[in-house]
Amino acid sequence: MVARKPLYYSVFGVLLTWAMLASQAASALEGLRHDAPQRYEVVPGDTLWDISARYLRSPWQWPSLWQANPQVRNPHLIYPGDVLLLGTCQGQPCLSLERGQGIVKLSPQMRTVPEREAITPIPMEVVRSFLREHRVVEPGENLQELAYVVGGDNQRLISGAGDTLYVRGQVPARGILGIYRPGEPYIAADGTLLGDELINIGEARYVSSEGDIARIEVLSAYQEVRNNDILLPLEDRELSDTFMPRAPLNDVAGQIVAVPGGVRFIGRLQIVALDLGSQDGLQPGHVLRVNQQGELVNDPRTQELLRLPETEAGLVMVFRPYNHMSYALVMQASRVLEVGDSVRTPTQ
Repeated sequence: MVARKPLYYSVFGVLLTWAMLASQAASALEGLRHDAPQRYEVVPGDTLWDISARYLRSPWQWPSLWQANPQVRNPHLIYPGDVLLLGTCQGQPCLSLERGQGIVKLSPQMRTVPEREAITPIPMEVVRSFLREHRVVEPGENLQELAYVVGGDNQRLISGAGDTLYVRGQVPARGILGIYRPGEPYIAADGTLLGDELINIGEARYVSSEGDIARIEVLSAYQEVRNNDILLPLEDRELSDTFMPRAPLNDVAGQIVAVPGGVRFIGRLQIVALDLGSQDGLQPGHVLRVNQQGELVNDPRTQELLRLPETEAGLVMVFRPYNHMSYALVMQASRVLEVGDSVRTPTQ
């Protein structure tokens, strides 16, 4: 009997992705690495991106190389112990899977397969941890209209877990509340507000209310709760594991507008905010190329000041798009990235 965790990739979702990426197949196969292994055994800690990068110079083009295995149950899931085989399908390179079973023999009459967890597209705990601490308020929602802390028991200015707080504004009587502190607003290059960052500092529950003042109990606090902190129902923090690395179907172009946490220089597996969102067609799993502006040089003959062409500096993958902006994870960085670097659909 085989016991496994919930599926990370639905067959329908993968087939739909293949259909959308059919036009990219030829260029993906041309991008096969010269040192791609003929046989690779998946190990714990691998991600779909890691494995893709072993075979392709453009890891997001994985679906055009992958060959479904109808003889294997749930062939689109990949587990530690599975073996990937590089071969030929209709004259083109393709990958097929040899399912590793990890069988443990218990007796002559009984055997079992240990529970296994399918590999994830990217290091999911990195982004889950981030989403536990950050959320975005869309431009149409005024921060000044949200419920906020006006005081604590015994006129406390700072409170913690187990304390009672008083909040002014609309507070739902059911469900867990998040306690947030406003961070930096996300601003586009033209000055447009993309959204306001909120930093989660704790959780609370409703106790009672009188008029527009609600009494709440602090259940947990990662920092001291202060007057003017904001109360909101907790955002759904579950991040879908069903997305796959892929390029957007449309041409998009924008910028890195911020690095949550105030970091100036950006490297691999750091999170960035982009001035592109779902209204621009971005979805979880979309990969964008990062370009850095070329240097200014003097023409040695005319003495003109010239701007050299942009240089490709890395790749980011969107994991949480909002209407006007997105959070993305840096997957590759050949140079140190910075706020202001441009992002765009990668060349196919």
